[in-house]
Parts: sequence; C-alpha cells; structure tokens
Amino acid sequence: MTGAMPGAMPGATTGAMTGGTAGDAGGRPLVSVLLVTRDGAATLGETLAAIRGQRTAFPFEIVAIDSGSTDGTVQLLARGADRLLEIAPGDFNHGTTRNAGVAACRGELVALLVQDALPAGDDWLENLTAPLRDDPRLAGTCARQLPRPAASAVTRHYLAGWAAAAAEPRVMEVRDARAWSDLAPAERLALCTFDDVCSCIRRSVWERLPFRATAIAEDVEWARDALLAGWRLAYVPQASVVHSHERSARHELRRTRATHRRLGDLFGLRTVPTARHLLRAFAATVPLHARLAWRRPAALPRALALAVAWPLGQYLGGREAARDPRGGR
Repeated sequence: MTGAMPGAMPGATTGAMTGGTAGDAGGRPLVSVLLVTRDGAATLGETLAAIRGQRTAFPFEIVAIDSGSTDGTVQLLARGADRLLEIAPGDFNHGTTRNAGVAACRGELVALLVQDALPAGDDWLENLTAPLRDDPRLAGTCARQLPRPAASAVTRHYLAGWAAAAAEPRVMEVRDARAWSDLAPAERLALCTFDDVCSCIRRSVWERLPFRATAIAEDVEWARDALLAGWRLAYVPQASVVHSHERSARHELRRTRATHRRLGDLFGLRTVPTARHLLRAFAATVPLHARLAWRRPAALPRALALAVAWPLGQYLGGREAARDPRGGR
C-alpha cells in the first residue's frame, strides 16, 4: 500500500459511508466505482485512497473484481473496497468480467476504473458523473488520461494525440443508420472512442447492452452498440486520471496486432493496409522516435523498437481482419 486511506472528508459522502451508514438506512448509492484488478498492489493503495477522498454530492461505493492476484492486491481490496468478487485467472475476459462486476454494483451509474489509473483530483467522480446526472440521453462518459510524471517522450507524444487525452469536451451521437453507413472506417472509430481505463456507464443501458465477450476493445464495441441504439456518449476532460505505460516493444506488437484485428472486424479499419504503406510508416516513425528519444540515449533502443512494433502490429492485425470474413461490422 502506497499510503494510508483517509477518513471521511468534511462535506463529502464517501464510499465508506455508503457501505455503512447509507446502506443501514436502506438507501442505495447513486454511483458504484468498479475496479478491475490483477496483481496491482504497486499502485492500488494510492488509487483506493484517491477514490475514498472524492468530494461528491452523492453517496458512492467501491466494488472490485479480481482475477487471481498473488501480490497482496486481494488483501488491499478486502480492507479498501465495499465489496470484492474473485474469479479464476482463466475466467478473465475483458467483456464478461466487467459484466460480472457491474452486476454486483448497486449504483445506477457505474464508474469503470483500472487499478493503475489514478484520479487526478478530488472532483474526479463528481465531474465524470455530472453529464449523466444532467442528461438522460447519455449512456456513458469517459475521462481524460494524463501521462505519468516519469513517462517517456515517446509515450507523451502519442498520448497527446489520443482522443482520450484531448482538452476539449465532446458529445458523440449517430443520427441514424444511414448516417453511420456514410462514415469512413476512421470516422466510425473516432466516434466510438470510449476508453474504460476510466469511464462511467448508465446501468439501465448496460442491462440492455451488456459488454460482449471479447479479448480486447470491449469499450469501443460497447460504444458502437450504444450509439447505434440511439444513445449519446460524452468525453469529459474535466474528469482526469493519471495513466500511461512503458511496455516492451514485444508487448506492444502483440497488443497492437490484437487491437487492429478487432478494429478491422468492428469498423473495417486498416490503418496500414499494404506492405508499401508499412514501409512508409517505418520511414516516418523511426526518425520521429529517434528525435523524441535523443536526449536520453538509454531510451533510444526501446524507442526505435516501438517505431517498428506499432506500424507492424497495425499492418498484421488489419490484414488478419481483412482475410477473415467473420467480423463484427
């Protein structure tokens, strides 16, 4: 645990009170914060403390679903969450695991959070849920992601261009099926950029549109289904979390390949469609990464490896989706 959990703050109704006082009175929390965890002890204590320290005008609870942690995560959650579900590691699936967690939540609004996404202020939960409390046409909101203080220049560069890191709020909606069909694949993806690293969904919508069983991209698939069903989504940069990774190039290659396979299935997207486009991508990313990493020579090998891994993953994943006629388009 990285820090002790604070008690109730003046003027705030915290998850601890929701699990005790409000529950004893027969009330239900308006909001449930659902943490999806596995071996997250290194960051989880700080995240739990940040959640407990939220200043809100409503009661909330903390629910966690863990898939086989062995590093003390379960013990942290037993003390810090209001309710804990445990599943076997082999039962984990990005869609169905979240369904099990949401089903255990009591709130009408369910904030989905990963174990290493740190709320950036004590108004995070208030801001994330405000649009949903104000607009019944919204099915969900998602938060802004900020880089960790130690994030590399390459990580900062790409996160700055990610839709879930933009400074401007936006609302996404689809007028009708024809309007959707008129969009290019990249436009469809942009409309469905909904990242459950930190998001909030309306439980009553989820009951009709649960997450689908999938190994990756469950969030954009859910967003697509919600939009096509006539709901709206909102990106809320006022609600921010600190979240970024410094994964190996091998990991990023596997993840990018799987992601772009799925994006090809869902939207018909191919960002690097041919070998010629792949070579052009290498020609752009290798010098870019070299420029970004030149101040830290020790970071240069990884930066150059990522310059190859990311375009190659996009090419391989898109090619696999194009070759397989079965898809979710």
